[in-house]
Amino acid sequence: MSDQTRVVLVGATGLIGRAVMAEAVGRPDIHLVAIARREVPLPKGARMEMLLSDTGHWPDAIADGRPHTAVIALGTTIKAVGGDNAAFRAVDHDLVLESAAAAKAAGARQLIVVSSVGAEAGSKNFYLSVKGEVEDKLAKLHFERLDLLRPGLLRGHRDGPTRPAERLGMIFSPLADLLMLGRLRRYRSARDSDLARVILSLAGAKPRGRFIHHHDEFHRILNR
Repeated sequence: MSDQTRVVLVGATGLIGRAVMAEAVGRPDIHLVAIARREVPLPKGARMEMLLSDTGHWPDAIADGRPHTAVIALGTTIKAVGGDNAAFRAVDHDLVLESAAAAKAAGARQLIVVSSVGAEAGSKNFYLSVKGEVEDKLAKLHFERLDLLRPGLLRGHRDGPTRPAERLGMIFSPLADLLMLGRLRRYRSARDSDLARVILSLAGAKPRGRFIHHHDEFHRILNR
């Protein structure tokens, strides 16, 4: 279909990446191309492409995807890399920026990135400072439209063992969310499927500029 938006998804094997693939099923307005290092089962009824490549060749895979919109849903945690800050930056900084630059070179007009609530380059928190630094550098790539999603705790089923603190967070987050009022509302948790719907709703959006989306904006987008 000529009016389809070609969406190249980087980070297809993660929580949000898999949710985006699931939500894209039955969307005739979206042509999804997922890029990953390893094969993952496609959702039932999926009509999409999956390109498998090691990260060193992701720029070529992104170019092959011919994106109108690029979605980057990459991310790890300090604990997952054994407290190695350099290993964390290799994914959440280097790989994100390399993928974004490749999408720009491939002709993508829009970039959608899953960041984090509290992202700020000047933060004393290493995780949030890296997220903020990346956001600032993404802006300098000058996409026609840049959408930065800043969710709180992400809720959903993850592959592999669930970290105890993360499991407790997902159990108690619905109650904790009710206590987050005013400016704290932006720290409320987000379900993976909801964030995926937000991403696909934003894909192909025409207004130009840099847009930062928090919890309340997610719900405004979903309720349009």
